[in-house]
Amino acid sequence: MTAATLHARPLAPRGTAPGAGLHFFGTAALFVPTDLPDGSLPMVVLLHGATSHPEQALPYLRDQAEEAKFLLLAPKSRAITWDAIRTGFGPDVEALDTALTEVFERFGVDPARIAVAGFSDGASYALGLGLANGDLFSRVIAFSPGFVVPGPRHGRPPVFVSHGDADPVLPIERCSHRLVPALRATGYQVDFHEFSGGHEVRPDLATVAVSDL
Repeated sequence: MTAATLHARPLAPRGTAPGAGLHFFGTAALFVPTDLPDGSLPMVVLLHGATSHPEQALPYLRDQAEEAKFLLLAPKSRAITWDAIRTGFGPDVEALDTALTEVFERFGVDPARIAVAGFSDGASYALGLGLANGDLFSRVIAFSPGFVVPGPRHGRPPVFVSHGDADPVLPIERCSHRLVPALRATGYQVDFHEFSGGHEVRPDLATVAVSDL
């Protein structure tokens, strides 16, 4: 166990599941789609970029969540960005663990269909956190990442990366063009999509990213 380890795991729900719409567990926002099917549900944990917050991140995947009927959990970093971007894994992991426990107590979540995703700094953090918790996350999704946050690695979850070829914030040449080959060289399956554009989440690629859930 390390500071990057998430301990929460899906279980038989004991609490009452909230209805469709937006709900908060502490500072974490949960979007629940309408007309959820019976049975265990897929879920995506979505990490915002620096100086952002959950409500700004949710639109990246909210339409996809409604269409595909997956839970969408967006936690908030304690500082202006995620802990391990500047120092090391710690309070943000603990807060996410608490939020995950709250969700797992209320919803039947399919343990084989939990993904972690992020944009910008959130993408860098999603890569580090996802690779450290490959026994929890079945897929890691990085929209315009800067780097892979260093940390332990557990399992081999498949990775999705998208990046604009004219990104002025995190230039693709210094970021995804380096990290994607490095991940592949260490045995990870990486689905990489380079697109014409800037520092953004393309809706069509967001749909592709969650299509295997």
